This record gives sequence, C-alpha cells and structure tokens, in this order.
Amino acid sequence: MYEFLATLTLIIHFLFIIFVIFGGLLLFVKRWIFFFHIPAFIYGVYVELTQSICPLTYLENYFLTKANLASYSTSFIQKYLYAIIYPINLTEKIQIILGISLLIINGIIYGFIIKRKKF
Repeated sequence: MYEFLATLTLIIHFLFIIFVIFGGLLLFVKRWIFFFHIPAFIYGVYVELTQSICPLTYLENYFLTKANLASYSTSFIQKYLYAIIYPINLTEKIQIILGISLLIINGIIYGFIIKRKKF
C-alpha cells in the first residue's frame, strides 16, 4: 500500500512539474487556469533557483520508508519518472539553468497569449 502511495505521489509530482512548465498553454482552454498556474510557476522557479526541496519529495520518501524500500521496485517508475524528477548529476548550476529556462518558456507562452489577446 505504501509503495502504491509513493508511486502515486511521484506521478503527481511529475504532473505538477509538467503543469509548471507548460500550464500556461491551458489558458487557451480556460482562463481561470491562470490562478493556479501562476502560483505553481512561481513556486517552481523558487525551487530551482534556491535549490529547495519540494514537499512532495519528502512525502515520497516517507511512503517509501513506510514500505521498507530504498527506491521504487517498478522498473518504469524507477527508470523514467524518477530519473526525470531526480536527475543523477543535478548541480546548482543546472538548477539555475532550469529555473531560467522555466522563466523563458513561460515568458514566451504568456507573451504569445497576451499578444493574441486570449487572456
């Protein structure tokens, strides 16, 4: 049960990251997404630029500990999702680059939305 909860938390973590990066595109569908995306985006930039740890990481580790596991036993989860969320060679410099990339990507998305007057 705890491994399932850890896996579910990891999947939610992955979806949150995707939302932070590309959630601005959802404004083409529903404008109210803005009120959820901007705080998530700001938090994502904060985490990357300050090398903070997301609370979902602590929750995942808690569930793994409760399941008496050091890591996920499902190969897909371990090989793909975990590697995307927690890259092995992640350094402070790479995190800063990711934070700046996040600003640029979302700047382009929001700039395009504002230019098209979709917001």
